[in-house]
Amino acid sequence: MGYFTIGIIVLIAVVLVYAWSVYNGLATIKVRIKEAFSGIDVQLKRRVDLIPNLIETVKGYAKHEKEVFENVTKARSSLMKAEGPQEKAASNDMLTNALKSLFAVSENYPDLKASQNFLRLQEELSDTENKIAYSRQFYNSNVRDYNTMLATFPSGVVGRVFGFKDEEFFQTEESERQPVKVKF
Repeated sequence: MGYFTIGIIVLIAVVLVYAWSVYNGLATIKVRIKEAFSGIDVQLKRRVDLIPNLIETVKGYAKHEKEVFENVTKARSSLMKAEGPQEKAASNDMLTNALKSLFAVSENYPDLKASQNFLRLQEELSDTENKIAYSRQFYNSNVRDYNTMLATFPSGVVGRVFGFKDEEFFQTEESERQPVKVKF
């Protein structure tokens, strides 16, 4: 065996080790993306679960606000049925708008604003909003790292050969990037 043959074998071994390393790196980040999306799902589910209690509490004080309750219920149902980052983000935006209307209505009912149950639900919802924002940031950071690997050379070539595809960011509309204002 000559030096040339040994050199070719070493080069092939280095390329294979590199491809293996890139593949494992992409697979690891892909798992992190799934984990991060699951974290968003958990927080959105928590938010969805708080809505019926919030509606019932507000209904007790604001019986004449039927349209607001219907909008919140429709938005909640839409979020429960949503699949994938973009659809969940759009449904989440719709629910955020509906909740803004609900909290605006609550301003007209001083007894409601003083209700301990309402205050507790507002606090839980505010906490959930913060957790959703953190989960979304964690998810998007992982998607950014993954998509960057796919966009750069040579890791992108290796990733595409193995069938890795870009992931979608969890984005909201510009007008929805402000959190729901929960006043105490």
